[in-house]
Amino acid sequence: MDQASAAPAGSAPVDPSPLAPASFAVRVPDADLEPEPLDPEQIVSGAPEVTGKVLWESADGKQIRGIWQITPGVVTDTEADELFVVVSGRATVEVEGGDTLEIGPGDACVLREGDRTTWTVHETLRKAYHISL
Repeated sequence: MDQASAAPAGSAPVDPSPLAPASFAVRVPDADLEPEPLDPEQIVSGAPEVTGKVLWESADGKQIRGIWQITPGVVTDTEADELFVVVSGRATVEVEGGDTLEIGPGDACVLREGDRTTWTVHETLRKAYHISL
């Protein structure tokens, strides 16, 4: 039995998640993104620029969903626990001590927290992501 049908007669239904945001949709390829400057120490070559937009963040800040984009170049990173889907662009992601991932439109990728990576971005890459901290 759901909570709405369990409410006593004459009382308002109970909202099971009063703090949750309303459901929504975003057209990822067209979303406006904000600059997210890279730490210069992360840049290996080129002049890559990062932009992004957080679409949702949990109240405790440990779950983040959003859109992220990077222009061509080579950068290093230490990853969070992340699932993302590439919307556009192409990159090679070398995982230190692990696989080399060739990613492009439609690819889903899982990155493990703490993995040290080198991203070679061949074409401006845009992804939709979920990160767990």
